Amino acid sequence: MKSKFLRYFILLPVLVMINNGCSKFDSINTNPNATTQVTSAMLATTMILNITRSDISTSKSFMQPFLLGKYLTWGEGQENFQYNRISRTDFSRITLLRNIAPMENYATSEGLKKSYQGLGHFIRAWQFFMTTMQVGDIPYTDAVKGESDAVLQPKYDTQKAVFIGILNELDEANTLFAAGSTFEGDPIYAGDTDKWRRLTNSFELHVLMNLYKKTGDADLKVLDRFKEIVANRPLMRNYSDNFALAYNAVAGQNYPWSDVPAGSGNSFVKSNYTMLTNVLLEPLKATNDRRLFYYAKPSPVKIAAGVSAADNAAYPSIEPSDSFSSLQTRRVNKDYSDINNRYVQLVNAEPVGVFNYWDLQFILAEATLRGWITGTTAQAYYAAGIASSMTFVATYTPDNVDYNHNMKMDAAYIAAFPSTPGVALAGTTEQQIAQVITQKYLASFLQGSKYQGWFENRRTGYPVFKLNTTTNLNTPSTNFPLRWLYPSNELSYNGDNLAAAVASQYGGSDDQNQAMWLLK
Repeated sequence: MKSKFLRYFILLPVLVMINNGCSKFDSINTNPNATTQVTSAMLATTMILNITRSDISTSKSFMQPFLLGKYLTWGEGQENFQYNRISRTDFSRITLLRNIAPMENYATSEGLKKSYQGLGHFIRAWQFFMTTMQVGDIPYTDAVKGESDAVLQPKYDTQKAVFIGILNELDEANTLFAAGSTFEGDPIYAGDTDKWRRLTNSFELHVLMNLYKKTGDADLKVLDRFKEIVANRPLMRNYSDNFALAYNAVAGQNYPWSDVPAGSGNSFVKSNYTMLTNVLLEPLKATNDRRLFYYAKPSPVKIAAGVSAADNAAYPSIEPSDSFSSLQTRRVNKDYSDINNRYVQLVNAEPVGVFNYWDLQFILAEATLRGWITGTTAQAYYAAGIASSMTFVATYTPDNVDYNHNMKMDAAYIAAFPSTPGVALAGTTEQQIAQVITQKYLASFLQGSKYQGWFENRRTGYPVFKLNTTTNLNTPSTNFPLRWLYPSNELSYNGDNLAAAVASQYGGSDDQNQAMWLLK
């Protein structure tokens, strides 16, 4: 006993010294200005910014999705997206979802818990939707269960099962937001659960519209769900409800394409790498749409030749499928339309939305044309979408001749434009759907969730993209690609489940030309 006591007595000072040393080390290496405790609000901010700021990105990364959507071209080098080469995606959207459970668990009241649970369901639905849209079948039921259930190799759910899960999660989010309370950590809506509820329901209509080929599926109940939401749930009311990130003068929070202050390092802007395409500009010119003068700046060659900046002829467009060498010749000759200076010179040219009010209005217009809903005309929804886009652009553009080229959109012009001949819906149902999708495309210039323009073209064929077999980088060059390839790390770490998913969907061939369930 004495021996044990002596050993303990001798060791005690050593343990005290070690403990004190650790305490001093921790004290020295702890940032007094940083929190050491994770909260629901912190986790909410991280996840909301992941599906807004991280997707929007800055500089060249901001423009990349618009290359795939044929809004513009890029002059630094031949870009894969511009010429339809799509490679592998990743599942980083899914790994983010590990933060949802702790975000819910840290809630300090029942009202907050419901709000954070609602947010969790919305974020899950958003991330799974964006992921399945790229590849088809994905892990869903067993996803993000490595820590909770030791599922390190999740099985893949069918795309149909994923969509049913997404719709159910959005329904649940609507119910939870309705019972929740204002929450912290929200950089978009300041924790306003009513606005989150409106976004959730509007986004669910978007998901359902992407299922327009599946209206006969008894499990999905596409038409019943769509009608119920329109009839009974709150929806986005105007562009102040946009799921959009606003920018300001704080370092690192400027508009993604701005060069403010001058010389801040946005070399892509200085090098004038962007040229606007005929897919964007020609529909604007054909209808005398004054958004042309807010989106673009005129060709310096045309201005030097005496063409007015208020004339459509001052805005020549380029065909994005033309050879890179021919486009470089146009660039060197400077006879092209670039992006309007307001996007370069303004700290907040405009908030960038990943889902906007006008998207909802065009969805409702399309649904009416397809006979899904009645009571309001397709023209009324269509006009509201166009007018909202125009008002948004005009509101966020200072009254500067360099930004509107003396072709201002006032309230009277905006109110009249959607019903003018050539703009108002006319013709067959299919022709009117083409008009709706074209206007949706025009409103989504430098707006919308990643690849929205490309996804709409894949879904409907509108607006039409030219297939140039001599420049198309897809294999075979006679086809546009339809999907991304699965992530390379899935091949390494979840190979058996991936192989089963590829076999069941695509006959064992994971390539870009295979049509996923959604498209059949």
